[in-house]
Amino acid sequence: MVLADLAADYPYWTTRVGVGVGLIRVIVGVTLAAHGYAKFFKGGKIAGTAGWFDSMGMRPGKLHAYLAASTEVGAGLLFAVGLFTPLAAAGMVGLMVVAGWTVHRHNGFFIVGEGWEYTFVLAVIAVGIATTGPGQYSLDYELGLLDSELDGITGLLIAGVGGVVAGVAQMAIFYRPPKTDT
Repeated sequence: MVLADLAADYPYWTTRVGVGVGLIRVIVGVTLAAHGYAKFFKGGKIAGTAGWFDSMGMRPGKLHAYLAASTEVGAGLLFAVGLFTPLAAAGMVGLMVVAGWTVHRHNGFFIVGEGWEYTFVLAVIAVGIATTGPGQYSLDYELGLLDSELDGITGLLIAGVGGVVAGVAQMAIFYRPPKTDT
């Protein structure tokens, strides 16, 4: 009855919110980390991912394959355990901005048509958790970082604005889409 013991130490609503936020953090973070793991070890691995990035105009593809896979694993795991949550969320937002723009934007909103729905939802979840804080079942809480200046508006700015700026900057520097015949 570990959860019952923890619940006795916190007001009822705080425990419910902490469990809910923790559940969202873990599932979304591990999902993102799994995408990075797949880039490293599944399918075409880094070489295949690099070729795909080159073909869409994210050059050099090999650099971006390693950056994307590493950021997905690192930010995903940090987000899952709730450590440096606003920074992990900023990494997630940056990834989703790049993926949404380079891969999904021309396909409409819905993911069933390869649209940008999934990237948008992950980015909003990341910003939302960075704003609310990762909850008391997180490493940020255990290390005393939860009540620091890193959540609330600061978390929103770090994750939302910082993530978007990072994604846009990466595309401005590296994204050169191939010319299409019209």
